[in-house]
Amino acid sequence: QVQLVESGGGLVQPGGSLRLSCTTSGHTFDRASMAWFRQPPGKEREFVAAISWNAGRTTYIDSVKGRFTIARDNAINTLYLQMNNLKPEDTAVYYCNEYYTSYAIHDYDSWGQGTQVTVSS
Repeated sequence: QVQLVESGGGLVQPGGSLRLSCTTSGHTFDRASMAWFRQPPGKEREFVAAISWNAGRTTYIDSVKGRFTIARDNAINTLYLQMNNLKPEDTAVYYCNEYYTSYAIHDYDSWGQGTQVTVSS
């Protein structure tokens, strides 16, 4: 079973930046598409961005396009999310996971602890 450890969250002012990291074990990272998800307070967990195994393809939800960049380093089994021009509506707990296009959120049975991102002045 894949183990996931997210880090890099924090409190940032609107317009600020953060870089999240996710380290994984228990799977073949360099053959797995990966994704970031987030769960805003009081809301359902949602998909944010995904990256193919070789970083050749990325996809984002519309609300983060042009502000967030997903990246990966297969040499160290690490996934990143660079978040720029952060907005209060980006406040959420951020999670990483393997990415399956056929999966709904509830199909994932293993999550890390997540990392809290709070955007506030």
